[in-house]
Amino acid sequence: MSVKIFVNLRVSDLPKSIEFFAALGFAHDPNFTDENASCIVFGDSVYAMLATEPFFKTFTDKEVVDSHKATEAIFALSVDSREKVDELADKALAAGGRQVKEAQDHGFMYGRSFTDLDGHHWEAFWMDEAAQQG
Repeated sequence: MSVKIFVNLRVSDLPKSIEFFAALGFAHDPNFTDENASCIVFGDSVYAMLATEPFFKTFTDKEVVDSHKATEAIFALSVDSREKVDELADKALAAGGRQVKEAQDHGFMYGRSFTDLDGHHWEAFWMDEAAQQG
């Protein structure tokens, strides 16, 4: 079975959030963008729906987490090299994101963590798949 994933995230300022992800190199899909939400495209099967808080609340009866105070999830993005990890994390920090932890270097795997403008926790990581298999 092949599936796509659409992660839905509450954002406080939709235009600034779109700009943040554009600074990281990700486009938004104008077909799924209006004043309430925007679809950020990470790849052929991975998307984030950024929704204003009032719109986000229409999808749940639960309390919405303040992601500056609590971690609801960690969103990990696999990239092609250690250099791409640093490039993505550096772009996030330059665009207003915040570093979560120091870089994690395990030899066969390397990663860096940052938050976006709304405090959502992201990780960029690279893994040597040959080392993993052998």
